[in-house]
Amino acid sequence: MPADSRLPVSGQDTVHRYLARLLDRHSRAPFRKPVADYNRVAFADSFERYQRLAGGAQLILDSGCGVGESTAALARAFPGHYVIGVDQSAVRLARARRGAAGWPDNLDLVRADLVDYWRLLHDAGGRLDRHYLLYPNPWPKSCHVGRRWHDHAVFPTVLALAGVLECRSNWPIYIAELCVAIELLRGRAVACEAYVPTAPITPFERKYLDSGHPLWRCRVDLRWQPGTGAGPC
Repeated sequence: MPADSRLPVSGQDTVHRYLARLLDRHSRAPFRKPVADYNRVAFADSFERYQRLAGGAQLILDSGCGVGESTAALARAFPGHYVIGVDQSAVRLARARRGAAGWPDNLDLVRADLVDYWRLLHDAGGRLDRHYLLYPNPWPKSCHVGRRWHDHAVFPTVLALAGVLECRSNWPIYIAELCVAIELLRGRAVACEAYVPTAPITPFERKYLDSGHPLWRCRVDLRWQPGTGAGPC
């Protein structure tokens, strides 16, 4: 990617005024969108591989993995874990597989819609040790707030998958909203923090750094509950 990226442009300069209303509605009503058949097959195949190849390993999910660069980096960083990268683009995943020679054995790339994959993983009893949302589409127009992951009806399911959830973005409002959403839904105070990676692990992260963008992230251990003795990440 050439280093000519522009920062997200939005008429929104703070947390969306309807965020709390949307979250309240999502938390009260079950999400009943039918699951597509191809997503059922993709999930079943990937979950079978996980259980067969590494059933005793803790699971890391790289949601929206794109060309899989981050999935490979995570698999190397956590060799005792099993890492699944999920993306809906067949083109991006085909690029990933062409460059997969020499990649670690503890990773899998899956083509599926994340909304369905998250729900199927939850329904199958899957629980995560770590979960990465690296540079998701920020949908910066105020009218598109419902398309951001933390404002989507599936977000309570994302939180229920637990694990250390880490999201990175070059738009601080996205991270600030995500922190508010976690606090409202889980009662956990989470901070939006400036972030400078020691080495970029996605093409977008590299592009944004080369373009001089400040980067932001939030990270929260959703396995921790008050009184359990476990601490935040």
